[in-house]
Amino acid sequence: MPDLQPTCPTCRRPSGAPSENPAFPFCTDRCRLVDLGAWFNEEYRVPGKPAPTTQEEDPD
Repeated sequence: MPDLQPTCPTCRRPSGAPSENPAFPFCTDRCRLVDLGAWFNEEYRVPGKPAPTTQEEDPD
């Protein structure tokens, strides 16, 4: 039977059960903050249609 323990999306270590780990699905608060920083730095993207540009963003 395969191991069904969840793994941390940042470092891939076991993250434990949600009832035992307040940082779940991450293994630690550090991994949670690393992931949040990646979102803030726009390293992750959600697929979809591009947003329309406004007059202020258009260089012409």
